[in-house]
Amino acid sequence: MKQGIHPAYHKITVVAPDGSSFETRSCYGKEGATLQLDVDITTHPAWNAGKVILKRTGQMDKFANKFGSMNFSAKKTATE
Repeated sequence: MKQGIHPAYHKITVVAPDGSSFETRSCYGKEGATLQLDVDITTHPAWNAGKVILKRTGQMDKFANKFGSMNFSAKKTATE
């Protein structure tokens, strides 16, 4: 491995919005730096592997929501 081309990898402290903290290794800042998070890692899907279930609708529900107010059942004839 070449010397002098890699960033410094050291221990930092990560502090969540609720005040809890943990120590990890990172290239962020300098040795002993503190990283304040703005997003709660216990509820954000990026950190909890999607365990929070989001409400999802199917294609028919999306269609009904978008075009539900239109009346498709009444056909117009050429004489009208």
